[in-house]
Amino acid sequence: MRTNKADSKMNEACDGKPEPIRQIPVHCGADVAITNVSKYYGHTRVLFDVTAGMQSGSTTCIIGPSGSGKSTLLRCINHLEEIQAGEITVDGELVGYRRANNRIYELRDKDACRRRLSIGMVFQQFNLFPHLTAIENIMLAPKVVLREPKTVLRLKAERLLARVGLAGRESSYPSQLSGGQQQRVAIARALAMEPKLMLFDEPTSALDPELVGEVLSVMRDLSATGDMTMIVVTHEIGFAREVADRIIFMDGGRILEEGPPSQVLSSPTNDRAQAFLAAVL
Repeated sequence: MRTNKADSKMNEACDGKPEPIRQIPVHCGADVAITNVSKYYGHTRVLFDVTAGMQSGSTTCIIGPSGSGKSTLLRCINHLEEIQAGEITVDGELVGYRRANNRIYELRDKDACRRRLSIGMVFQQFNLFPHLTAIENIMLAPKVVLREPKTVLRLKAERLLARVGLAGRESSYPSQLSGGQQQRVAIARALAMEPKLMLFDEPTSALDPELVGEVLSVMRDLSATGDMTMIVVTHEIGFAREVADRIIFMDGGRILEEGPPSQVLSSPTNDRAQAFLAAVL
C-alpha cells in the first residue's frame, strides 16, 4: 500500500513566443514512461504489468475493444486513478507520488494537483460548466490556479477559441452549442493551461457522427505541430492511421501489439489484434 505523503515540484513548461491564431503555442512536450503498471479495483485486476513509452512531441493512439483497460491506463497517467504496482513518470518525474528511501509515497491531493499542472485532459463528456459562457469556461482554471490578469486571460481565451474554430462564440453558453462545439471548447479549456502532455479519452464517442469530423480536425492540427505530447484513446481507426506516430493495441488489461500505424494496422502479429482489426476495418 502506498503511503500518503507530500513533496512535489511542478514541471516547468518550455518558454516560447506567441504564435499566430490557429497555431499552437510552442511547448517542449513531455516524455512519458509507463513501467510495469498494475491496477486493481478491489480484487479485480484491470491492468497487468503495462509498460510503454511516449517520446516528447509524439502522438500515440491507444485502440482496442471496450473494457480493455485503455481509459483506465489514461486516467492512471494523470493520477485520476491510483496504481498498485509499477510507476509512471512524465519528464522523469512521478505523477501523484514521490520516491524516498527506496519507497514510493502518494502525494496529498493539493500536491498531486500541482504536479500535474502540465498535463491536460479531454474526456468523453464535455464537462463544461453550464452557467459559464465558452470564454468563461476557458478562463476559469488559469484564473484560479495561475492567477493571470483578466485582460491577459481573455486575450488568450479568444485566441484559443479562434484556434479551435469558434471565433465569435465567446458569449455562448454550452446549451447554445452543438456537441462538437462543446468538445472543441473543452479542448481549448485544456490548452489554456499550456500543457506539455495532452490526454484524450475517446473525445468523439459522445458525438453524433456528423460532428465527429470537426473535433478530429482540431486534434489533427494539434498533432501536426509536434510541440506537445498527445496520447489518444480512440475508436477512430482512420484518425489513428493518419496522425499517430505509434499505435498501442490493448485487450484484457495488457498491451498485445504496438508499433507504427503501418505495422499495427496492416500487419499485426498478435492473433487478438488481427481479429479486432479485421472486424473494424
